[in-house]
Amino acid sequence: MIIEIDDKLVSTEIFTKEFVCNLGACKGICCVEGDDGAPLTMNEVNLLEDHIDAIKPFMTEKGKARVEEKGVFYMDLDNEPVTALNDTKECSFVTKGDDGIYMCTIEQAHKAGAIDFNKPVSCHLYPIRVKEYRSFKSLNYDRWPICSDACKLGEELKVSVYKFLKEPLTAAFGAPFYAELERVDEELKKGNIESD
Repeated sequence: MIIEIDDKLVSTEIFTKEFVCNLGACKGICCVEGDDGAPLTMNEVNLLEDHIDAIKPFMTEKGKARVEEKGVFYMDLDNEPVTALNDTKECSFVTKGDDGIYMCTIEQAHKAGAIDFNKPVSCHLYPIRVKEYRSFKSLNYDRWPICSDACKLGEELKVSVYKFLKEPLTAAFGAPFYAELERVDEELKKGNIESD
């Protein structure tokens, strides 16, 4: 089922499904698996291009070589910009920590104060996928088998997708939008709105 909030169509699955990233179990494998790079907005493409020199110190030699040769992004089959890939799957902006966990070098650069923006919103909002249309945006829950540990942990902790993503949802769409999500959640729990 879909709920309309302002110019956004929101799947009720973000209220009914549970999810908490479990990096200890998955090791951040989402950064090295998949069919394409991480979806980007054109604004994010511009930010990456403008700040690549500040991000490079956090990148692997392989990642740096890739973006120097081909750029920070490419257009996928839907003609949408996505992050560059080193080979066919691994994001050019990934590195592996001593603990074996893959990390985003854009996020590392942000945490270190080298840049004033965080990792792509598509990564920050996962497992919510946002699709932009001419007059509205759709927010849907995405299923990916490699995130099964996150689903299990979310179920154990009883944390719904939108609650887990409070920070990025607020950053992306504002506090009033998040407050409306909380209101909708309460109405769903009361049975005033039907869910999936």
